[in-house]
Amino acid sequence: MIIPWQQLETTTLNNLIESFVLREGTDYGQDECSLQQKVDDVRRQLANGEVVLVWSELHQTVNIMPRTQIINS
Repeated sequence: MIIPWQQLETTTLNNLIESFVLREGTDYGQDECSLQQKVDDVRRQLANGEVVLVWSELHQTVNIMPRTQIINS
């Protein structure tokens, strides 16, 4: 289920984004970016509709995924 990110409290959204960008294996390319840059980038992608927050009933978790991956599944 897609979660409307605009309806989340700012602190909750920040925590979700930070948790996402701090996961091992998240790749940002060859250039190093600060945590704030990564958070800002994900927030921009949410605002642009490139990515969405997805609730997994099975795993009881929230993930950030490309919109195209959700639409095509």
